[in-house]
Amino acid sequence: MRHRLFIPAATALLFALAACTQDELAGDNRLPEGEYPVVIRATGLSVEATPLAAPSTRASVDGDWQGVTSVALKMGDAVKEYTVTASTDFKSATLSRENAPYYWTSRDPITVSAWWPFNNADITQMPAVKVAEDQSKLADFQNSDFISAENRTVEFNNPTLEFTHRTARVAIELKPGTGFTSVAGATVRLVSLSADNGTPTAIKTYNASGNTYEALTAPQTVVAGKPFVRVELGGGTFYFRPQNNVVLEAGSRYKYTVRVNTTGLTLEGCTIGSWADGGGESGAAEDLGYIYDSNTKTYTVYNANGLMNIAELVNGGKSDINITLDTDIDLTGKDWTPIGTDYDNSYKGTFDGGGHTITGLTFTTNDEYAGLFGWLNRAGTVKNVVMEGVQITSNQIYGGSIGGVAGYSWGTIENCSVSGSVSGTVYVGGVVGAQIGGSITGCSSSATVKGTVDVGGVAGQTNSSATLTACYATGNVTIEINPAKNIAGGSLVGMNAGSSLLACYATGNVTSTGSSTGKVHIGGFLGNNYTTVTAGYWKNNHEQGIGYNRESTGATKVDGSVVTWQKAVDAMNTALQNAGSRWRYELKGALPTLMKQ
Repeated sequence: MRHRLFIPAATALLFALAACTQDELAGDNRLPEGEYPVVIRATGLSVEATPLAAPSTRASVDGDWQGVTSVALKMGDAVKEYTVTASTDFKSATLSRENAPYYWTSRDPITVSAWWPFNNADITQMPAVKVAEDQSKLADFQNSDFISAENRTVEFNNPTLEFTHRTARVAIELKPGTGFTSVAGATVRLVSLSADNGTPTAIKTYNASGNTYEALTAPQTVVAGKPFVRVELGGGTFYFRPQNNVVLEAGSRYKYTVRVNTTGLTLEGCTIGSWADGGGESGAAEDLGYIYDSNTKTYTVYNANGLMNIAELVNGGKSDINITLDTDIDLTGKDWTPIGTDYDNSYKGTFDGGGHTITGLTFTTNDEYAGLFGWLNRAGTVKNVVMEGVQITSNQIYGGSIGGVAGYSWGTIENCSVSGSVSGTVYVGGVVGAQIGGSITGCSSSATVKGTVDVGGVAGQTNSSATLTACYATGNVTIEINPAKNIAGGSLVGMNAGSSLLACYATGNVTSTGSSTGKVHIGGFLGNNYTTVTAGYWKNNHEQGIGYNRESTGATKVDGSVVTWQKAVDAMNTALQNAGSRWRYELKGALPTLMKQ
């Protein structure tokens, strides 16, 4: 039960205090015990003159005392609940206690602390600031406010206590930019926040007025470059990433003016100061580099940062999203992390390059799975992308799966090409390191490939139900033989143990260094073969097309006289047609190329 406050009595007491004279106090500062209760005028929160139309259940974050009914007041080691009686304009309040208040013992100043809200179960401790995660409703926004006056001096003749806010106030004003005529209906969140004391790491803001959104946070620092403001509008998701650390201080207000474009956010300016005003930084927000369509769950990437951010999304748990490229992407100088680093975040969506080229993918890693994609799930598809000038090196000494498009794949890879170099140890291929199930169709590689076990121009290994259709490799393959391992290497595939190989060819030379006490199977076309090969052709430094063959083979060497490339093209196209494939070869230069009908 709250204590009642009798305003006439409090008023009389203040008049009585004002009427006391030096003579009446017997010439010193001591006061009669139990005759002068401590009554304090509380100020400091009034920021905006107009109070809310109706009282809130808790303090108004507009800075007045409306809705505050009591505070915890501490003197020495004692803490008591004091009743709050707001003034008519809510700009100040009287703090008093009817029963067992604190008393003045002298006219000397006293040191007090006060806070609100407080924990009824333990009023003696000021609670940590813990704001609501969803502040989109007014009450939840207001209920996130914390106020205090800590270790303040209160004078006998002027008993005033100035309160401040323990939270920081962030306001986001949205404006329509390129591609938007309105920003109505936006959802705005603050993200990348500290989780200290159980505070939320993301806060949904309150639509305070028009296109302005506000939230209260615990004091903290948001690191430069981290997403800070998230805007969802028109099916797209956009982020503001501050160029400098944002130090959210208690009692301060941070107002950002942001223009929303279909290509990202533009920061027009920011003011930092009191809850009423201030001044601070301005500049351009970091372009996220993609546009999101919520209907198709598709992220359209239009620059290198966008692809980097997409990789971060997938590796952070959004593994089933669809991705398209809107333009060529240059990753030169970028510190690449493969999309889908392992089984737990293996990519399950559809990546459509749209025929665009990714250049400059260069990285050296100790990770087990490396490529544009690290691990492609059986539900995942990668198609229609040109990988130009890749430089991928894996130093994983215990193995791994390394490929230009994907390191380890269970999924579908179609119409992809790779140039550059791919180097690793086990399961190394120009397009994919290891294809376990799924399919590789209409793909090619001119990349040089180097590894120790299961090394091939297109794939290091195919296995289980994997199919390889209408693929070719023209890059050289080097096998650095592990002295204690079984070795399989070929210009097309190192270990071919899938369900079928149809209409493929290879021309890259295959060389090896070193020796092994295990089995060494190297061929101009395949190293090891455990499936049916139909219409397969090779021409390189090897007379033997398959190093070890357990199944019937249709692998044929192009000698240029009896078997020409034109005859090879005719045979491969016939096989593709018979299989119902839309892929065909054409011979317009020295070697066949692929097209899709």
